[in-house]
Order: sequence, then structure tokens, then C-alpha cells
Amino acid sequence: MRKLLLLLGLTAFCLCAFVAADEQPNRQADKSSLEEDGVLQLKKGNFNRALRKYKQLLVHFYAPLSGEGHRISAAFEGAAAELKGSEVKLAVVDVAKEKELAKELNVAGFATILLYISGDKLNPVPCPVPQSSASILTWLKRRSGSADDLIADLSQSEASEELTVVGFFKELNSEYVQMFYAAATDLPDINFAMTQNNDVISKYGLTHDVVLLFKKSKLIQAYKMMPETSKEMLIIFITVYQMEPATEYTGQTSTQILTSPVLNHALLFVNTSSADFKEIHSAFNSAAEAFRLKMLFVWVNVDEPRNGRLMEYFRVREFEAPLIRMVNLTDHVTYHLPSDTLDVQTIKTFCQSYLDGKAKPKMQSEPIPEGWDTQPVKELVGMTLEKVGFNPDNTVFVMFYLPYSPESHALFPLWEELAEALKEREDVVVARIDASANDIHMSMQGAYPSLCLFPALHAERVVVYNGKRKVKDLLKFLDKEMEKAKKDRVKEDEDRRKYIEAAKAEEAKQANQTKDEL
Repeated sequence: MRKLLLLLGLTAFCLCAFVAADEQPNRQADKSSLEEDGVLQLKKGNFNRALRKYKQLLVHFYAPLSGEGHRISAAFEGAAAELKGSEVKLAVVDVAKEKELAKELNVAGFATILLYISGDKLNPVPCPVPQSSASILTWLKRRSGSADDLIADLSQSEASEELTVVGFFKELNSEYVQMFYAAATDLPDINFAMTQNNDVISKYGLTHDVVLLFKKSKLIQAYKMMPETSKEMLIIFITVYQMEPATEYTGQTSTQILTSPVLNHALLFVNTSSADFKEIHSAFNSAAEAFRLKMLFVWVNVDEPRNGRLMEYFRVREFEAPLIRMVNLTDHVTYHLPSDTLDVQTIKTFCQSYLDGKAKPKMQSEPIPEGWDTQPVKELVGMTLEKVGFNPDNTVFVMFYLPYSPESHALFPLWEELAEALKEREDVVVARIDASANDIHMSMQGAYPSLCLFPALHAERVVVYNGKRKVKDLLKFLDKEMEKAKKDRVKEDEDRRKYIEAAKAEEAKQANQTKDEL
């Protein structure tokens, strides 16, 4: 009996030691679940534990060096203070350090926010990128609430300085109301309200089942709900009219622009200090009004250093402004309207040609056309421009044109006439290139169409022609530049001869030294 008691005591001791040893790593792991300003700092080692512990876990997957990440983190801290003691816990994951965890959770991009409910790791709910802590709180509230929460006194909504979206519905249990509330949940940064007040709706001469947008106490737009209306269509309508017709790209508007459901973007690169800025901006803004809901119009100040990365992406140099680029955010194919004439009609024509699928994409180079050098006027593309233009044995006269520019088309007969006048001169090439569809890695410093002469030199020189656009004047300019280039070529050839002789002498000297050493 004594032996049995001893054995049981020993077993109990070992069991306690085992439990203590098992709990020790958990305590250490709990310490690793650091919490800063009420926000959990999650890693692969403690993520599952946090899922089990909190009924709702809202996680921000961020990149530490991202400005967007810092802004969202600040919003998280503010929301965490408001949510203290609730069933919602906020957390962050540094994807730069936790790459394996991000891959396991299928987190593809930075600034991703997911809500995990009741420990369900496989089906998180995406959270819209918030502008502030209030956005997070509003999203959580609307997720768990109902459309009835939006019923409000319209007079209060009208007084708001921010955009307010107001729905007038005949039946509060209709599909339109549910769609309206779904859009409100996806747009937590925007004020939403509903009313059935007939006195108010009659003020605007409207019927029920309509969505109104108010800004600074004024009605700016109305949207009639139809059987074919979807939540996505409603969101596009709201987000488009939330912004100005043409919105400046800044740190404050970048997220709004890049997350817009309108994927076709027209970007105006312009210098705000230029003398014609107001005129160009006015034309761009007027054109934008005609393409609301179809295209997003954004203007970029090239004189702002913080826009450097955007300009680099679109390969825009400051001196090239003003110019317009068109891009679709799904395929990122770029279309180009250079600084020819940026009036309302030119911009509208370009935008419509893009929507009709007639505009040419701006590529590094178009394909080399078949028989490009068999006609009097050679048809150059990006990949042949420098090879032909900087051929030291030929003088090359090139027209840089825009296919949709009347001024360019007006010069085509002149260019054909020039080519005909020079057809017997084998050392002269007359050519043209579409400047809207090929990257031009040279500074023209002028509007299109631009006429540029490439002298027959080894040095890569380009001379821009600014004279009268008549054949006799072009020929006079050509002969003058060729005569000048001929003198420069004599000196150039002499310098090259001396260089080659010096190189040969140095080579012979090295060979003799080697022979003497042997």
C-alpha cells in the first residue's frame, strides 16, 4: 500500500512538472503577443492563438516603409482606443517580416485589411482601406447594423460640408434599400442617410427610389434606382461625384484615385506655375464633365517633387508638360496625347477615340511596318528611329507627328513633296514617326508636329527646324545644315584618325614591352 501511494505521488509530481513545462512556452508566447497602443503585433507564432481568443479580429497587413501603411496604422490606434472592451480586437502584421504567414493567408498586396470572425481563418471579410479611425468604426457598425440605422433628418444631412448620400425610398424593406445599405457599408468614409419624407422629396421635384448627393448644402447629382441597378453601379456613381470633375493627385487623394472603381484614367501632367495653366486646367475640367462615370480625370503638378515616382512610372519628363496620358488600371497599357493643343475639343476627341478602341497604345516601339523603307517618306518606329537617325553616312529629316492632329495631317503633303524633291540624293532620308505611339528618347522642346534634322555625323546631333513650312525653305535649311555638318565631319574624322593612330601606337608600345620582358 505504501509503495502504491509512493508511486501515485511520483506520478502526480511528474504530471505537474509536465503541465508546468507545457505552460512555460505558452507564457513566453503570450509575452511575444506584444500590444502597442491597444493593437496586437501578430506573427506566425501567435496568429492562430489570437484567432481563437477574439471573436472578431481585424488585421492590417502592412509594409513598414509604406506611407499608406503608416496612415492606416494611425487610424488603427485611434479605433483601438474606441473599441477597448468590445468583442473586436485590432491587430497588425508586418508582411516584410512575416512573408510566410502572408503567403499562408493569401495576402497579395500591402495595405490589406481583413476581418476574421469566430476563428474562421479561411473566409475573412475584406475591409475597405480607411481614411481615418472613424472610417473603421463606421464600417464595423454598418456591418453589424441594418438599413434602419440610416434613417435621419434630411435637414441635418443637407447642412454637412462633406458629401452626403441620401436615399428616398417608398418601401424600407425593398431590394433597393438593401443595395443602398450594402453600398454604404463598402463606403464607410461617406455619410449616408435615408428618408421617406414626402415634403422633402417634393422640394426637388423627384419621385421615390432615388439617390441624391449633397455637398455643401447643395444638391449636386441625382441617381434613379432601376431594376438593372447593381451595388457596383451605385458605388461608381457615388465615388465619381464624390470627387471634383478633375482631381489633383496628392498624398491625400492618391488612395481615393487608385481605389476608384472607374478604371479608365486620364492624367494631365502640367506645371501649375506655367502661364497657360489656368487655360489648360479649365479645358481639362470641362472635358472631364463630359466623361463622368466613364473616365476618371486626374491632374499632376510636374513641379511637385513628391510626384517624381508617378512621373517616372509614366516616363514623363518635366519639360514635356503639358501632356495627357490615358491608362486602364487593369492592363496598365498607356495611351499618349502630347502637348500639341490642349483645348476642350482636342481632349474630348482623344478620350472618345480611346473609349472607341481607336487610339494607339503608347509603347516603347510600334512593330516595324512591312516595307517601311520602300516609300519616298520612310515610316520610322521607336526601335528604328535612332538607328536610322544617327547613321553617320546619311542626313535624315524626320517629322514627329500625331495621327489625330489636324496640324500634323496638314504637313503630310508637304513632306511627300520634300521627299520627291530629294529622291535623287541617296545621302538624304526623309522620314516620319508617330510620336503618340512610340517613346521618343530625345528632347524636342516644342509642340508637335516637330521637324528635326539629324546631320550625317558620328556625334548624335539633332537640329529642330523652326522656319517657314515650304519646300524651298526646307531645302535651304537642309543645304545649310549639310554644309555645316560637312565641315564638322572633316574635324570629326581628323579627331577619329588621331584617336585611332594613338590607340595603335599605344598597342604597339605595349607589345614591345611584352617582347622585351620575354
